[in-house]
Amino acid sequence: MATSYDIPEVLDRCEGPHGEVVLRRHGGLLQIIANGCFLMDTSDGRSERRLVDAALDALDDRPRPHVLIGGLGVGFSLAHAADHPRWGRVTVVEREPAVIGWHRSGPLAPLSARALADPRTEIVASDLITHLGETYATYDALCLDIDNGPGWTVTEDNGGLYSPAGLASCARALRPGGVLAVWSAQPSPEFEGTLRNAGFQRVRTEEIPVARGVPDVVHVGVRPG
Repeated sequence: MATSYDIPEVLDRCEGPHGEVVLRRHGGLLQIIANGCFLMDTSDGRSERRLVDAALDALDDRPRPHVLIGGLGVGFSLAHAADHPRWGRVTVVEREPAVIGWHRSGPLAPLSARALADPRTEIVASDLITHLGETYATYDALCLDIDNGPGWTVTEDNGGLYSPAGLASCARALRPGGVLAVWSAQPSPEFEGTLRNAGFQRVRTEEIPVARGVPDVVHVGVRPG
């Protein structure tokens, strides 16, 4: 646990395709910073794991579903998905080569080594919005965690993902009855409305308490089918 007088130690600093990404250690925590904006750390992971479970809970009983996780982060969602035997395939789309490297052979490797070694796991080095627009693959669940929320994006172009056009891309990438789950650091009633207007059904928002401040949330919607 970090204390107020700990000074963060920069472990790596890289210029990626979308700006600067930094991995640092603060006390016992590892943190990812993008363009000066704090993204996530290794302090908890409950809401990132719940992102995956909420999608699985909303699915029907189809065998061996294929989940796409948008954003590798510190690996909580990937590791949790790989720990569940029901998922048939686990695809992770991550746009920052540095983040992938930190997991393959860097300080984040202990968090994801077992998941990366799982034959069900595939890592795709791509921007998520680009991938959804270009892929011919379809998925049973999309678990998206690439921002601090629909209204708090890491880069301006990410905002398109939460627009009607972006949600239409998500729906096209989902099989009928597939589930879209979106992580957010704060509730967004407006995004719930956008999901409904985009045709998603059974839209709901699940809150996950955090140590301080407003709860993290997972927005869930199901593609009709």
